[in-house]
Amino acid sequence: MEVILLERVEKLGGIGDVVKVKNGFARNYLLPNKKALRANDANRKVFESNRARIEEDNANRRSDAEKSATGVDGKTVQLIRQASNTGQLYGSVSARDIVEALEGAGAKVTKSQIVLDRPIKAIGVHDVKVALHPEVAVTVKVNVARSPEEADLQAQGVDVLAQMFERDAAPAAEELAPVEEETSAEEAATEAAAPEPAEEAEAEAEAPAAATEAPADEDQPQA
Repeated sequence: MEVILLERVEKLGGIGDVVKVKNGFARNYLLPNKKALRANDANRKVFESNRARIEEDNANRRSDAEKSATGVDGKTVQLIRQASNTGQLYGSVSARDIVEALEGAGAKVTKSQIVLDRPIKAIGVHDVKVALHPEVAVTVKVNVARSPEEADLQAQGVDVLAQMFERDAAPAAEELAPVEEETSAEEAATEAAAPEPAEEAEAEAEAPAAATEAPADEDQPQA
């Protein structure tokens, strides 16, 4: 379907552009949200006769969004959620959760302005885009953690998951250490008990000599 854009749409175009889009995208998003008109002769005339007003309205909304951006851009919000030892959340963080957290921090935005491709499902500090206007976007940080203390560590740049894995791996390494030492001690004892090659050769040489001398002593007359 061909449509006439009434505002800038990311990856499509700007005001007045005629673009071809999938029917579902047009019917479910562009047309009901008044972001576009069907590209027919009647709508082309309507658009051209109202173009100046449409562009003026867009400029005013962009100006308001730029003013609002100063109170939103760079904001950090904290969300405490339950999660497994691997950092996977029991549930997820949605756009609505982020809106409520931002409102609590004094930044008013709407759910439709949160650009979240998919819900957040792991702890960590996530960058989230907020589109205040088709031409004005800012970024906020969403710090998802299992406790306020963990959130503070993540805010300082600490990789909580990596730290946790290292801590869990330490006891396992300590348990293996005594086994290695015991094995080394057994090997040392075995090596100490084993005769040297030179000593083995001397013992082998003395054995035949002793066997030869023994009969000579038996032939001597007793006193």
